[in-house]
Amino acid sequence: MDRLWAMEVFVRVAECGSFSRAAESLDLANATVTTCVRNLERHLGVTLINRDTRRLRLTEEGQLYLARVREVLESVSRTEEEIRSQMGELRGRLHIETPISLGHALLCPALPEFARRYPAISAAVTLSNQPHHLIERGIDIAIRMDHVEDADLVARPIYESRYVLCCAPELVASLPAHPGELDRTRCIGILPEERRFTNPWLLSKGQEALEIRPDGPLHFNSTDALLMAAEAGVGVTCVLDVFVNRRIAEGKLVQVYGEWDATSKNFYVVMAKSRVGSAKVKAFTDFLFEVFDAQRRPSGRQAIGVKALGTR
Repeated sequence: MDRLWAMEVFVRVAECGSFSRAAESLDLANATVTTCVRNLERHLGVTLINRDTRRLRLTEEGQLYLARVREVLESVSRTEEEIRSQMGELRGRLHIETPISLGHALLCPALPEFARRYPAISAAVTLSNQPHHLIERGIDIAIRMDHVEDADLVARPIYESRYVLCCAPELVASLPAHPGELDRTRCIGILPEERRFTNPWLLSKGQEALEIRPDGPLHFNSTDALLMAAEAGVGVTCVLDVFVNRRIAEGKLVQVYGEWDATSKNFYVVMAKSRVGSAKVKAFTDFLFEVFDAQRRPSGRQAIGVKALGTR
């Protein structure tokens, strides 16, 4: 029995709270995971996990073993990466998750440079607007917006993005001087997940506050699709600057009503506590700070909310 591998399987079962979810995250058959844990219990001569038809629960011995094994595995991982780092090369697989639009707008165009710097790291990138549980899915590092799904995760603020109003250049001359006079039927917006109505735009200037509810001909649950429609001249839209900066710089879109302040969103780089000391994770985190505009980074003292997966 490969004890180190068996320890890794046991830890994943304990973290996932399920043999089947652990098997899925490890890309193994359920029977393989079950046999591995049973062999480990047989080797130790104790029961680590009590099982029933509905859930599993660690025994007292299992809880003690879990704490010690985590320390061992983290020490082994740090030692391996320190040796590789001293040799000038980081290697291995790195699982990354990012929101789809952020991946398209910022991360994916930059990833070839990361691959050039660290050719021995195999980065597996998942683009998803439905965040997965990092530990259960074996995700090393993720980008989240405004909240995380678990208070035990470590989150570092990486970018503060503000909403901007923009449109195709040919529409600018026809717009009113005040955003409150905008024709709502010329405003196109974002549809929140599983909802029928667009998000309102909240603007302020001094003591004046304004809410605009888009009522144009097209609305999307995808920022990419929304910006394609805006470029085609369908109407004015309001999106986070991180998604539109490049298009504005290229002249495809023009920011309008820039003197008005809009709401903001904070992006965070998130990882499990066990991955904080990983040299690969640190290398990718440092790379992310290069990719994002560091001058717009929110305060490190800013708290991030916790929101369970599957809630709105």
